[in-house]
Amino acid sequence: MVSHISDAKGDLNKLKTKGLYRERIALSSAQASSITLRDQNLLNFCSNDYLGLANNPRLKKAFIDAANRYGIGSGASPLVCGRSTLHAQLESDLAEFTGRDKALVFSSGYLANLAIVSTFSSRTDTCVVQDRLNHASMIDGALLSRSRLRRYPHRDEKALERILIEEASKQTLVLTDSIFSMDGDMAPLTTISALCGEHDALLVTDDAHGFGIYGDGGRGTLSLLDLDQSAAPLMMATLGKALGCAGAFVAGSASLIELLIQKARPYIYSTALAPALAGAALESLKIVAEGEASRKHLHALIVYFKEAATSVGLNINRSDSPIQPLLLGCPETALKVSNLLLDKGFLVTAIRPPTVPQNTSRLRITLSAGHSFKDIDKLIDALTIIARNFPEMTQP
Repeated sequence: MVSHISDAKGDLNKLKTKGLYRERIALSSAQASSITLRDQNLLNFCSNDYLGLANNPRLKKAFIDAANRYGIGSGASPLVCGRSTLHAQLESDLAEFTGRDKALVFSSGYLANLAIVSTFSSRTDTCVVQDRLNHASMIDGALLSRSRLRRYPHRDEKALERILIEEASKQTLVLTDSIFSMDGDMAPLTTISALCGEHDALLVTDDAHGFGIYGDGGRGTLSLLDLDQSAAPLMMATLGKALGCAGAFVAGSASLIELLIQKARPYIYSTALAPALAGAALESLKIVAEGEASRKHLHALIVYFKEAATSVGLNINRSDSPIQPLLLGCPETALKVSNLLLDKGFLVTAIRPPTVPQNTSRLRITLSAGHSFKDIDKLIDALTIIARNFPEMTQP
């Protein structure tokens, strides 16, 4: 036991030496575009609360009303007695909203992706093919399934096609983010869908960062690209980002979703999502459907930020989403810039390996409909001042 403790301390020291040690923070306010941390008021530019709904009064009322009727805990897994009429209604509404036959609610997006891969792959006859920059939950799902795993270079359609040809003898599962969580760019989904159709592969799309902000009424990236259930058979999206709640869902054909219900271990053996969260998500879906003004404001902020960042030469990655990465290279630089921004009243977390590849540490700047154009101006001014001492922050 002593040796294990010693090894742990040694590992922690290595992380600190490499600038990879992570420190948790604890907010003393509600999640919003302006938050409080250690009695300091900060503009928050690192949240996934894209539509500013996490503290929405309608959601809070829906949560409280549901808690008063259904209590707090769900009590069991969905297949025992943990599924309430709120869960059933949420699944029905999500299926209708996304234009799919059925939807299945999970307590987190991580579990949802583990469930998909474990259900639709096997150790012996399946090849799981993924974009190299997919979310960790997709990669971990493939590793845990012990299926053959092949990863193609980011957004490389030709490489994906070669792999599909080479793996023609196996059942093939193709997984991709729609909007990549650390780079903010969009997958070439139309081409990927066509390739999967041509090579009889099952396409799974993770729309965690697109659902609520893209497409007709916020129905997501697949809606934006007119990819229906036949073109994109399985979609996963979370309820804890643009929808401001927690949890996730998978939507698809009746048979695929029913197979998840029967076989997905992360669904069968996990306590169901709290019913009050299901109640809040139901209300959030209504707000999202009505929220065209919020989406227009968000996309206007994205354009405004990109133009402002480009005008001062900041090294912003190409992205049309609320995720705007400022590439810095080494983790120590990312930490220093993040701390300097904190001193100036901005919360922008440093993102370092293994979350991103080596030598691509960054600030993952995220925009919300709760921000104003003046908030953007303040952030750009602060970044411009800091960049005088950090040439990595500007484009070569």
